[in-house]
Amino acid sequence: MRVVSLVPSWTEFLHDLDVDVVGQTKFCVRPASKFRALPRIGGTKNVKVEDVLALKPDLVVANREENDKAQVEALMEGLPEGVLLTDVRTVPDAWAAMAQVGSRVDRAVHARDMVNRIQDAWGEPRAIVGQAGYAVWSSPWMVAGHDTFIHDVMRHWGIANAIDGGPESRYPTTGKDLERGTLAARQWLLPSEPFPFQPKHLPALHAAHPEARFRLVDGEAFSWYGSRMLHVTAHLNEVAQWVAETA
Repeated sequence: MRVVSLVPSWTEFLHDLDVDVVGQTKFCVRPASKFRALPRIGGTKNVKVEDVLALKPDLVVANREENDKAQVEALMEGLPEGVLLTDVRTVPDAWAAMAQVGSRVDRAVHARDMVNRIQDAWGEPRAIVGQAGYAVWSSPWMVAGHDTFIHDVMRHWGIANAIDGGPESRYPTTGKDLERGTLAARQWLLPSEPFPFQPKHLPALHAAHPEARFRLVDGEAFSWYGSRMLHVTAHLNEVAQWVAETA
């Protein structure tokens, strides 16, 4: 089966299932051995639809949040039975979607085995040890609200999300708060993606918000589903410990 993946985390999962991935986005960096070896069909938000169709895939794997709706619909027109649109907003959603993807690519047993291993590694949701905000962008300062996969990963590891985006936005901006020199949370997690927060960003944040605490984190640990979930438990546990200790 020829498969094109429009989602970085699904790309890694498909490769781990030993699926014939024939195209992927420029952000599909895992596994590294496939990053430059396969055709790139644009980015997650600017998929080159004609390039995807030219690869003659049997299946295109997409995601409701990560991909552009119009582009996914265009692919559905070209491949009426060949687009799998996933929607992952919770940790259990991720496990169910992994099973769904595995079934569509004839790797149901392998996918179920991986889900079982992840469930064993993640265990039951932890008791809440503290709360933090989770930034996803800078200028404007954009954060992960409720009803997001990031929010549910935080909750699973005992970190309450200090930000409630409300019904109007799952990823609200808080630029006005920053202009006033205040933040909606005392503790902040600053991920490596989608905005690549780095040590160089910390001095200005500390100077502007001396009352706040900031922690650089692995963005993949909080936002990637699929097989990446097997490799991030130690990091997530460390972050939860930091939240508890600095509360």
